[in-house]
Amino acid sequence: MASIPLYRYDRALLDFIGQRHALRLEAEGRATLVRHKKTGTINRVILLKREGDPRALALRDYQGRAYSFNQPLDDGHHAWKLRPLHGGRSDVDLAPEHVRPIFLRVLLDCLVPAV
Repeated sequence: MASIPLYRYDRALLDFIGQRHALRLEAEGRATLVRHKKTGTINRVILLKREGDPRALALRDYQGRAYSFNQPLDDGHHAWKLRPLHGGRSDVDLAPEHVRPIFLRVLLDCLVPAV
């Protein structure tokens, strides 16, 4: 009876396996079994990461680099500050000359009209 979910090391669902297969994976040192606290039944099987397996994807991989961040002010308030696109710490020159029109268009599209 294949009813126990089998997950990859990065928590991606691979398949459903039987209890014998799950116990064999644990005995071989290839997986961790997650059991129910009270009954001890196997809830899921998580394969261990092996040498050569790629790094697990993180949310940050999809988000990209943050070009704005919440900056605390001296008076206790917070404001969003834009990070320069070309690096550095300039508060005036936020975008290089060749991308400035695109940057300004995106910035203007993000503004909310006053009610």
